[in-house]
Amino acid sequence: MEHTRVARLKDIVDFKKEIDNAGRILQSGGLVAFPTETVYGLGANGFDARACHAIYEAKGRPSDNPLILHVADRSMVDAVAADVPLMAEQLMAAFCPGPLTLILPRGSRVPDAVTGGLDTVGIRMPDHDIARAMIRSAGCPVAAPSANLSGRPSPTTAEAVLQDMDGRIPLILDGGPCSYGVESTIVDCTGSKAAILRPGAITREMLEELLGDVELDPALAGESSIPRAPGMKYRHYAPKAPLTLLEGPTGLMAQGMQEELKKRANRRVGVIASEEVAAYLQAFLPAERIVSYGKQGDLQSIAANLYESLRAFDDMPMDSLLAEGTQETGLGLAIMNRLHKASGFRSIVLSDKLRKG
Repeated sequence: MEHTRVARLKDIVDFKKEIDNAGRILQSGGLVAFPTETVYGLGANGFDARACHAIYEAKGRPSDNPLILHVADRSMVDAVAADVPLMAEQLMAAFCPGPLTLILPRGSRVPDAVTGGLDTVGIRMPDHDIARAMIRSAGCPVAAPSANLSGRPSPTTAEAVLQDMDGRIPLILDGGPCSYGVESTIVDCTGSKAAILRPGAITREMLEELLGDVELDPALAGESSIPRAPGMKYRHYAPKAPLTLLEGPTGLMAQGMQEELKKRANRRVGVIASEEVAAYLQAFLPAERIVSYGKQGDLQSIAANLYESLRAFDDMPMDSLLAEGTQETGLGLAIMNRLHKASGFRSIVLSDKLRKG
């Protein structure tokens, strides 16, 4: 395949022409990368098994890792779900379109290539004009994981998509940077109680305010033998250099980073950290080996910058990376989920012993 073409929709006048072109590519079994409010997706016709298999090939993605079907409106949900429980109706009314994926009983038209052979399917209605316009133009639900090579940090810009997908797909629709920066919250609606399979911008607290008690799937703490949703089984979001996550009180983070850098004094180490810790570490590391993802506690900023930060050292010969963790409430649960997966659950937990020297 020739080089991938990037259609910069934020600049062009003929928006409809590019959207219609993307729709034709999808209708004919091709792949299109497109923006959403969370990350860029790599889309195929969700009713075309061969096209969906092409997603796995382009990404190098394991075929038992399910895909999410993206729909333009509520009416398309009935085309892909065998049943829509009351719980799901409540969630759609409250949060859709938005960064939410619902696990529902699979409809008869949905191929195994989408579900990984499961009897359920993930359905999402993105809150992005370009994404919904493209889905309507294609006239079908669009199966789409994130538009990156499997295991790599998800792309939040068209440039990041191009780094991984150039020559693998014909078209990228460039809608500018994504606003949230982490993938959608995935909620299983097939049981008696809602269960979060992947945390995201629709937080556990938001869901509990609507539904009452909401479960966290046990697989979020480690590996799952059968992935019920994207991101549950395999290592994800990983930079090229091995990453170690530092967890603990914010007041200990700068000293903890310094101690870990001392242990790695003879190695090339990069640091992904808050503005506060990054400023402190400038006395110990060259500026090009420090990336800030935002201020401590500013979860919106950290989420939006997370994947670009994880990609920042990929063109540098780094031996290892250290990343600063954050709180695990609200959006922080999603951020820490991504950092745990990116590090392969390799963490250092800081303690009060640091204060004592």
